[in-house]
Amino acid sequence: MFKEKVLGLLEGALEENKSIFLIDFTIGPANKINITLDGDTGVNLTDCIAISRVIEQNLDREEEDFSLEVASVGATTPMIMPRQYKKNIGRELEVKTLDGKFEGILTAADDQGITLEWKAREPKPIGKGKVTVQKKQEFLFSDIQEAKVIIKF
Repeated sequence: MFKEKVLGLLEGALEENKSIFLIDFTIGPANKINITLDGDTGVNLTDCIAISRVIEQNLDREEEDFSLEVASVGATTPMIMPRQYKKNIGRELEVKTLDGKFEGILTAADDQGITLEWKAREPKPIGKGKVTVQKKQEFLFSDIQEAKVIIKF
């Protein structure tokens, strides 16, 4: 019952700002509520505070004691939703599949999968040496084991 009430409040709060979406929601022992959010243009502190206030102001601590943590996904957190890929088009990703690990620029994303492009050095078709070629590969979400944005400093 408590979980359904919290989830209802959370869904209502997310309806207020359609650019923010839920990544993870758990209620642990002692009613420890953990909410992880992402957004089409990122999530800032104000967004987390707004969600937190909606939930806290509508729960009675006299009925149920609880703790609440509302956070955004980390920069190196693996992506799990198609919407996360769409917001990262143009960024460099590391994608792990059963076939191996691929690094490249995310050039497209839809509801079925993604497209990565990268440059690779390959032997020349004729003669000695290597040539740089442009590679492009599509990945279905069902084939992706893990995908992360590569952060470069």
